[in-house]
Amino acid sequence: MIVGPEHETCLEVMDDKPNPEALSDSSEHLFSFGVIADVQYADLEDGFNFQGTRRRYYRHSLLHLQGAIEDWNNESSMPCCVLQLGDIIDGYNALYNASEKSLELVMDMFKRLKVPVHHTWGNHEFYNFSREYLTHSKLNTKFLEDQIVHHPETMPSEDYYAYHFVPFPKFRFILLDAYDLSVLGVDQSSPKYEQCMKILREHNPNTELNSPQGLSEPQFVQFNGGFSQEQLNWLNEVLTFSDTNQEKVVIAIFPFTRTPLTMCAWPGTTEMSWQSFGLMSVWCVSLLVTPMMVATLRILLVYTTST
Repeated sequence: MIVGPEHETCLEVMDDKPNPEALSDSSEHLFSFGVIADVQYADLEDGFNFQGTRRRYYRHSLLHLQGAIEDWNNESSMPCCVLQLGDIIDGYNALYNASEKSLELVMDMFKRLKVPVHHTWGNHEFYNFSREYLTHSKLNTKFLEDQIVHHPETMPSEDYYAYHFVPFPKFRFILLDAYDLSVLGVDQSSPKYEQCMKILREHNPNTELNSPQGLSEPQFVQFNGGFSQEQLNWLNEVLTFSDTNQEKVVIAIFPFTRTPLTMCAWPGTTEMSWQSFGLMSVWCVSLLVTPMMVATLRILLVYTTST
């Protein structure tokens, strides 16, 4: 499943069919879900990204979110849920001591949505808040997780923010913590910070740790993060369960992409470990950043074919 940056379009997914664009008369619509990322709200005039190459519409992003919610609520077949893939408010809020106020405004907008929202965390969450704060905030939606009876190995640790849920029978969604390994949002006196800074310094000797200049592995910059082995081991257990029980899997993750390489996870784990299971029906939902840096909406439709 490839999710692009177009605003409010549909993607149809077929089960056991090589060409998902060719829907047959026997296709059955099962469910749909919404995806949105990079709202990056701030009560500021328009500006530009870190490189100065893309325009950002900070204040108007709230209007784009409102439009997305209205579209979802008015769908003839309402989505079962919405995945919010991170960077819900912009890092500039921290400079103006407006982080909590801006988050409250955005979360109040989400209250208008008639279906559950599952939140992931990106770098801008950690520019504004500590991991401890986020764990106890409205951006923690682990209470929506599925608990598989008699399979404690599929329960995530409290050391990272990840969980899975079942929006429809035989479909399992997995949310991952892309900043499980990161210097962002972590107490600088903690062993976790020291561990992550050591990883970063081993791959990035630059004085400015957000600069990839001269790096052979440009993903090792401060605004990125990565996955701990503990989280990947847990992911393996969940995928093993899904494989055994013939479930289709959707993995939701903060928007790490292969291009540019500075948007890759630290350990190069954008190729996740599902490949070792031979799973044919695993999709990764990771929205690309739009050229205009405004909220992005997709409605994903999931279909199956009768045999």
